[in-house]
Amino acid sequence: MDVIVVEGIKFIMSEKKSLSIYQLLEKKKQGIPLSSQEIKDTINSYTAGKIPDYQMSALLMAIYFQGMDQNETAALTDSMLQSGKILSFKGKDVIDKHSTGGIGDKASFILAPLALCAGVKVPMIAGRGLGHTGGTIDKVEAITGFDVNLSLKKFTSLVEKKGFALIGQTPKIAPADRLLYALRDVTATVDSIPLITASIMSKKLAEGANGYVFDVKYGDGAFMPDLKSAKALAQSLTQTAKRFNKNSVALITNMYEPLGDAIGHSLEIQECIAVLQGQGPKDVTELSVKLAAHMIHLAGKASSLAVAQKMCRQFIQSGEALSQFKKIIKAQGGDTRLIDKPNKLQVAKEVTIVKATKNGHLQKIASKEIGHKLIELGGGRHKKSDPIDLSVGFIVHKKIGALIKKGDPLITIYHHKNQAKLVKQIKSEMQKDIFFIGNKKCQPKKLVQTTMRCLC
Repeated sequence: MDVIVVEGIKFIMSEKKSLSIYQLLEKKKQGIPLSSQEIKDTINSYTAGKIPDYQMSALLMAIYFQGMDQNETAALTDSMLQSGKILSFKGKDVIDKHSTGGIGDKASFILAPLALCAGVKVPMIAGRGLGHTGGTIDKVEAITGFDVNLSLKKFTSLVEKKGFALIGQTPKIAPADRLLYALRDVTATVDSIPLITASIMSKKLAEGANGYVFDVKYGDGAFMPDLKSAKALAQSLTQTAKRFNKNSVALITNMYEPLGDAIGHSLEIQECIAVLQGQGPKDVTELSVKLAAHMIHLAGKASSLAVAQKMCRQFIQSGEALSQFKKIIKAQGGDTRLIDKPNKLQVAKEVTIVKATKNGHLQKIASKEIGHKLIELGGGRHKKSDPIDLSVGFIVHKKIGALIKKGDPLITIYHHKNQAKLVKQIKSEMQKDIFFIGNKKCQPKKLVQTTMRCLC
């Protein structure tokens, strides 16, 4: 029989009696590790509706501040995974990619068709917007008719027959994560390595892929603030994959400035189409090609990473990648005419250009704040039930290190007529607090900082 003392209160434990959620909160608040059974019972009870949101929010905050050790993180991941159905696909060529999220991150829509062209199968269960970053599921819904609410039977069939399917979280796949994901979004508990690990891996392991490529972002526009924390998260993700006998690769990439130029759902889909046409921004093209190449190499479809990258560039140049993207859209009911005419995507009509107020060099972009401004325009959520305006957003015109002249356009805001007052305020904040122009020359950070491979 164990005795746990928390704030002078003795908790006498036996194998037959578990702590109440209140007692668990007291325990975690003091930094005392939770047992695997306690974590499992808590996740099961919350999923069953027996623990209210306000108590689970308190537990998430306690975990955020006190952290979790390796055993706790494993138990949380396993409990969330086992809360629902677990799919399985045969073959080492079934590979998925996951990004930890950042401003303007739309690489999934580019790398998936590239991987498909090489014969890789990609089962993708993605999430909606989390914190200041946009969600894959929200973005793809900018394409009219695209159905992300497929049954698991249809999802499995599409992966096996077409090589790809993209769905949102369902009540059957990691339902615990589906609930916690929405709660973390609105309780400022997103950037916690144990919570991120459990959230990502419970979904990825449940979807049945046999290998993973992770894009772990760090910097102002990401959840991981620095390279050290990004490496810690990458290690946590790859080690979890290894625990389940899955090969994985993690690219650690910088998010000190938006990825690509477009920020906002419809605008980002337009940019993806431009990349697949060979006309997109250099940075998002480069990253998408590298991520897809790792998927292709991990799947055994290329003899080396260099060969895989060459294949990807050829898929873009030949038009095969764009054709594959249209097949993806068609298979899930999307309007493929929007791929041929991306200007028909729903984009807000009013345009406000934010210009530089002085000469100099662009030293810094407060990328996270751009994400918050998108939320203010309606392109993100303040609470989990909020609808999203897919038409609003931004186009960034300058990258860090650029030579700036007074009057140069820095960013364009796409908004609605009735948002004039809000946009005026955002414009002022963009000039003062988001785009920092100084006299010193500076160089942008390397896009891909390091790569971690974890093979079984």
